[in-house]
Amino acid sequence: METVARSEPAADAQAASKDATLIYRQSRWTRLTHWLWAIALFFMLLSGLQIFNARPQLYIGKESGFGYNNTIFAIGAENTDRGPRGYTEIFGKRFDTTGVLGWSGPPGQESPRAFPSWATIPSYYDLGTARVVHFFFAWVLSATLLVWLVAGLINGHVRRDLAPRLDDLRRLPRDIVDHAKLKFHHTREYNTLQKMAYGGVLFVLLPLMIITGLAMSPSMNSVLPWLNELLGGRQTARTIHFTVMVLLVGFFIIHMLMILAAGPINELRSIITGWYRTDPPAHDDSSSERSA
Repeated sequence: METVARSEPAADAQAASKDATLIYRQSRWTRLTHWLWAIALFFMLLSGLQIFNARPQLYIGKESGFGYNNTIFAIGAENTDRGPRGYTEIFGKRFDTTGVLGWSGPPGQESPRAFPSWATIPSYYDLGTARVVHFFFAWVLSATLLVWLVAGLINGHVRRDLAPRLDDLRRLPRDIVDHAKLKFHHTREYNTLQKMAYGGVLFVLLPLMIITGLAMSPSMNSVLPWLNELLGGRQTARTIHFTVMVLLVGFFIIHMLMILAAGPINELRSIITGWYRTDPPAHDDSSSERSA
């Protein structure tokens, strides 16, 4: 979730002039917001899994309980002939997930637990602390995203660097083929798949996560009483919230794989220092002859 810088610091520009392939791609503000979002989402994920453990089921609808048959996802444990076993149930299809989901822990100290202790904050069951951590970093994420969005609209970054153009859409099939072949082009601008992925996260997934989070808060009912109705009920909002989390985790995994495939040193240098090495300019003999 990066942004493209359009200007170079004066001192650094002089140093970079010796190497035309080294450009100043990420501004300080870009790098700051990138790492703030990464940290916030990390703590929100692990604390959110702790909160989920308090009720490890997902439903569709406004209500839930024993009198309803609207469960679409559940993690739990049950006694069997082989002893306690953990399971994960998706749309009525049950899978044995003992040792990871439903029933986990050190050998001889296993206990019924939706997500294991190593995947939650805190590692022990503490719903109150998990809520405090989750809400704190949710506000950090929301505030940073709002400031970034306003600034991006004012300075034209959103329109210039993230909005796909007609040419981008025409190049989409080629970008898909290049990524499938792990053939990457290192340029100042984002390719079509990057624009679509970053745009989807910044303008769809993160706002949807914030909106569904607000819809689950009882205190917001008096402020935004129509929000729950719009989302199909609090239980549906909780299911959407969880689904968005899974999609963000998927984006993170793909994002990391692409960084490793495209050149981790160059990519990390870009988001840490701002400097990025692009591909050398293509050599054109006819152009050289004309200029000569």
